Amino acid sequence: MSEPKMIELALQGGGAHGAFTWGVLDRLLEDDRIQIEGISGTSAGALNGVVVADGLDREGKEGARNALRRFWRGVSNAGLFSPVQRTLIDRLFGRWTLDWSPGYILSDLMTRLVSPYQMNLLDLNPVRILVAKLVDFDHVRHAEGIKIFVAATNVRTGKLKIFRRDEMTADMVMASSCLPFMFQAVEIDGEAYWDGGYMGNPSLFPLVEECHSRDIVIVQINPILREEIPRNANDILNRINEITFNASLMKDIRSIALLTKQIEMGNPEHERRKDMLFHRINADEELKPLGVSSKVNTEWAFLEHLHDVGYRTTSVWLENNYRNLGKRSTIDIDSVYLQS
Repeated sequence: MSEPKMIELALQGGGAHGAFTWGVLDRLLEDDRIQIEGISGTSAGALNGVVVADGLDREGKEGARNALRRFWRGVSNAGLFSPVQRTLIDRLFGRWTLDWSPGYILSDLMTRLVSPYQMNLLDLNPVRILVAKLVDFDHVRHAEGIKIFVAATNVRTGKLKIFRRDEMTADMVMASSCLPFMFQAVEIDGEAYWDGGYMGNPSLFPLVEECHSRDIVIVQINPILREEIPRNANDILNRINEITFNASLMKDIRSIALLTKQIEMGNPEHERRKDMLFHRINADEELKPLGVSSKVNTEWAFLEHLHDVGYRTTSVWLENNYRNLGKRSTIDIDSVYLQS
């Protein structure tokens, strides 16, 4: 068998929709033709990344796949007794959103009226408990076969902070997934951090500058394009959420494209960026109907559904694009990310 092709993964955040990324990772880890050199992740993408690193260091690829399933099963179990559940009508019609869930409506209202410093005095976060239980950060820090980059937003400066695998702690991952309306800012070395999605969802530059593979595969769970104009409050909120959490990714790609043009014009600085190849794994048709409320739906059936969508999508993507890895980009950066 020939040497596996090396790729880098850029994993977006998106709450429970990160289970789609679980499916993508599950399929990639199953394929012996693929080797993951680095992962840059934000929020749910960061969680997926450290779980993979932990599993790889313990038991290789199969260990990483098992660790991902345990983690997402734990996410589901943690939400079993939450008041935020689908209504009976939503269940009967097979809708995964929580727009009409009394628990979701009340929770959403409370986050707009009361800060987490008033409502969540003990700063309780079930995901933190789950991460502490399932992820051994000694294994993460020593997983030398893979590079991990986790993005967070510095509350005081508004700047992007990247945490790296060899320094990784649970606090750093929780900082990356800290939604400011729900949880108190995570303090690390005297600085306070919020969700990395505001400034890097995910950040591409660590992959460009600190990895060797030419191929960056963006796993995108926040759709970019919607043909219809949102008219009701839920649809408007959902679209704002998508635009906000895609903005930093699009900024990174624009910056890399600009630097590439400068190199082509004779500026040798950052020469490596000239050779980067970009790819994207997404499932917009399946994810577009899911509103922002479904990002807090942790039912196991929903998470399995998203996993299966991610797994199938990646199987098709590999069939169509594996031969192009190392040779050419498989997305048109201009049309997808740059043109208005």
